Amino acid sequence: MLNNKLRRNFRIIGASAITFGLLLTATQVLAGSGEDLSKVIGNVQTNIGSLAPLLSLISYIAGIAFCIAGIVQFKAHKDNPAQVPLSKPLVYLGVGAALLFLPSIVTTAGATLFQSGGESAKTSGAPDLGGG
Repeated sequence: MLNNKLRRNFRIIGASAITFGLLLTATQVLAGSGEDLSKVIGNVQTNIGSLAPLLSLISYIAGIAFCIAGIVQFKAHKDNPAQVPLSKPLVYLGVGAALLFLPSIVTTAGATLFQSGGESAKTSGAPDLGGG
């Protein structure tokens, strides 16, 4: 009983010492590099910008794979309708289509929501009330 408590205390002390040592090392590394928080955030934003084409590629590949799986499931349903329900290939094709169109939907939605520098829409024939 005492032996188990002693082991647990040594584990807690050891884990605390390792964590403290890692924190000291991390602060020394960041202090030595001359980076402040704004530069670190800028680097993260720059690196995330190159992640978008990779996610688009993954979405296209997964969409094609789901569509192919849906077609294969249609054949399996034709061969044995009791074993494979019709909803399975339809769901696969739906997910595949959604993944194929996801990059264009995200691009369009991003341009619609976050585009700057455009003019606001005005209705023709309405008086200008000076609101902007």
